[in-house]
Amino acid sequence: MKRFEACIFDLDGVIVDTAKYHYKAWNTIAQKLGFEFTWEENEQLKGVSRVDSLEIILQIGNVVISNEERQSYLALKNDIYLDLIKNMNPSEILPGVEDFLRQLQKQEIKIALGSASKNARPILDSVHLINLFEVIVDGNEVSKGKPDPEVFEKGAKLLKVEARKTIVFEDSISGIIAANNGGFRSVGIGEQKNLNEAEYVISGFKDISANDIFKALS
Repeated sequence: MKRFEACIFDLDGVIVDTAKYHYKAWNTIAQKLGFEFTWEENEQLKGVSRVDSLEIILQIGNVVISNEERQSYLALKNDIYLDLIKNMNPSEILPGVEDFLRQLQKQEIKIALGSASKNARPILDSVHLINLFEVIVDGNEVSKGKPDPEVFEKGAKLLKVEARKTIVFEDSISGIIAANNGGFRSVGIGEQKNLNEAEYVISGFKDISANDIFKALS
């Protein structure tokens, strides 16, 4: 019997790099609120829902707005973001990702997406990867954001696999903690110093095989 039965992937920063589009959209919002929002500050929004991201931005700018204005800015941010990602194409898949997914498919490892993004499906469609995912759980289907493990638990339930036989790939510390909280095996994508809660950390999928990951977690 296989030691691992499934892999669940975050979207932003793991499959594709949409951080630049989120940043442009949030920076536009910050400017409308009267301040500049830096790329460094944008790191705080990794793996965070849109509602919580706006709260962080309001704190950074030390701005207080009404609930009505909040809803208006959340909608505007999404409109700007959707406009920016309209022209995404397969060239924006991060290096090595597609090959890695196809290796998993060959080994009959189940594949799911677990993302806070409410636009996961259109993005996967634009980059022509949607058919490689058996299950997609995104921000439209969960009520609790990471570090709560809800998004991964739903994915595992739909795939009919146990958490301990499932590897979660994440680029944010909140995502890694969510995986650990749910009893999943966790692999961080990025730098060790930022992801020290992960069981194993890789810089990306380029030149990494599925078997390398399985061995590292065995």
